[in-house]
Amino acid sequence: MPLQYTNSKKQTYYLHVGKTKKGNPRYYFSMKSEGQLADSIPQGYEIYENPNAQVFLRKSKSKQIFDDEVALVEFVIENHSDLRHYKIGITKNLIQIFTPNQEIDELTQIFLPFRPAGFNENSILRLMTYSPVMQFVLADKGKRLFITKRYCFLGSIDDWIQISDEDTLENLTRRYIKHIGKDSYYELF
Repeated sequence: MPLQYTNSKKQTYYLHVGKTKKGNPRYYFSMKSEGQLADSIPQGYEIYENPNAQVFLRKSKSKQIFDDEVALVEFVIENHSDLRHYKIGITKNLIQIFTPNQEIDELTQIFLPFRPAGFNENSILRLMTYSPVMQFVLADKGKRLFITKRYCFLGSIDDWIQISDEDTLENLTRRYIKHIGKDSYYELF
């Protein structure tokens, strides 16, 4: 049976296998159910879904970020910020917070007059795209110290800027997450 994966937007992806120019197997996900389909994940690989629900097959990596660190970030967002909708992405040595590129309330108002049966906020959430706004970068694996960066949206910069020195993740999350989505975010340097 072909390997299927349903992403957070309720779209089904199928794992395909092809050949590289050298004749080696090449794996990729597609929403097409035709073609040469794989029935299992090759050894040493894992399924990865990014915050915008794109699905990839990538090499398995050793975890540098611990589950309790991700849970801490989620806890601080839920209990010490005004964020209603967000996603967290983990890659290599960093934890990224993503926020929607669209205003949910405005989208709801746009679609409200044309709303088909069963249309609700979850329907809107499946349309959303997300961009990273803050990241916590593991700077010292032994001591579990992080630095904080925020995305700078100035046209001449458009890059990550460091806004903290090394500190514990708990201190950094409590100090900076509360600014996401507020004017004070842009004053963090």
